[in-house]
Amino acid sequence: MKISIIEAAVKWFKEEVGLDDGGKIKFYSQIYGTSPVQKNYALAFTVDNEPIDMAVKTEIDGVTFYIESSDLWFFNGHDLHVDYNEKKEELEYSYTKS
Repeated sequence: MKISIIEAAVKWFKEEVGLDDGGKIKFYSQIYGTSPVQKNYALAFTVDNEPIDMAVKTEIDGVTFYIESSDLWFFNGHDLHVDYNEKKEELEYSYTKS
């Protein structure tokens, strides 16, 4: 499994969340939502500079984006792609089978 994030999404995280170089974003599963890979669960993120057990990570422009081992089940064998929709001014997630 891997995480890919386009440059515009990284810029959004830095500006909207206030991340500096060395910051970390954790993606995790959230109950009561919707996603194409898990019914009744959605993907969420939080600033978390104290990872416990990073299973997957990617570093882009000084920021580490990661998923803990305890949340790998959510992705069900899919890679995570994070995009930024300029018209809606929001992040968009897509998943592709690994």
